[in-house]
Amino acid sequence: MLVLTRKSNEAIKIGDDIEIKVVSVDGDQVKLGISAPKDVEIHRKEIYQAIQAENNEAAELSTNVIDLIKKSDKNT
Repeated sequence: MLVLTRKSNEAIKIGDDIEIKVVSVDGDQVKLGISAPKDVEIHRKEIYQAIQAENNEAAELSTNVIDLIKKSDKNT
């Protein structure tokens, strides 16, 4: 992990297309502004994890449905 120190209105670059700017600092809360191409998805970590969990659950349900269809076909 790279750890950088930035002050308000300072930024870091990730590649050519992504910039993360410190918008403000208030106590232990930091507001960040992120500029990135529209095709780059940006989520808070807890939202990203929730999306991944839902995707995994949906994939598991799909597998269960496919298994049920296969069993149904064998019984006919």
